[in-house]
Amino acid sequence: MRKNILRVAGVVSLLASMFALDAAAQDFQKTYRIRANDTVSIRNVSGDVKVTGYDGDAVSVVAYKEGRDREFVRVEDTSTANRVELRARYSEERRNTDASIRFEVRVPRGVAYNFNPVSTASGNIEASDITGNIRFSTASGNVTLKGASGSINATTASGNVRIEEARGSVNASTASGNVEAEITRLDGATNMSFSAASGNVRVRLPSDADADVEMSTSSGTLETEFPLEIEDSQYTSGKRARGRLGNGSRRVRLSSASGDVRLLKS
Repeated sequence: MRKNILRVAGVVSLLASMFALDAAAQDFQKTYRIRANDTVSIRNVSGDVKVTGYDGDAVSVVAYKEGRDREFVRVEDTSTANRVELRARYSEERRNTDASIRFEVRVPRGVAYNFNPVSTASGNIEASDITGNIRFSTASGNVTLKGASGSINATTASGNVRIEEARGSVNASTASGNVEAEITRLDGATNMSFSAASGNVRVRLPSDADADVEMSTSSGTLETEFPLEIEDSQYTSGKRARGRLGNGSRRVRLSSASGDVRLLKS
């Protein structure tokens, strides 16, 4: 009996220590109560940013400082009543700082916010189940969205862009990497563009998509499941495809300088 009591006490003590360590590791934690169409802006320098929709009524932000020089970086909070405004700030006293911040943001699912911008210079950006005006960018890293709806703009200079089960309008680009986008529902008549300077572009649109479509590649192949006419350029080695789907209520452009371009049905 005494052994069981000691064992239980040990487990409780271990769990308490784990919770204490987890709380200590949360270098920044705050909750914001903003309304629909208000702004969420996260500007990071080094580190990932993750945004998740959840069944709550407030915007929650937790940030973790990581690296050998973590004490030389902090989260600057300049938020207002209708804006969450956070950014990473590094000490000017130390150069070549080995430190980064990882942001984890939770927003009420189904509430439209103005995510403008959510960015990081070096790191990945990931989001799921969010709604609104979405502007994500990273200089070096991947951008991944799943189940997002609204006006979506995702860019990276070096990395991949992957968008799954999107609803609304999408623009996605990368200088070095691949672009993959799946749009299950098109809303409005906003023009859309998908481009890669060096990489492949693959886009899935609803089978009843209404758009003027243009596809091009300078060095690669073209593939389409929609009734578009593919033609070889008479003056260059590139290929192009054009066509109108439905009434052509929006323009959709797919392009790659060096890679394959595919337009498929979702």
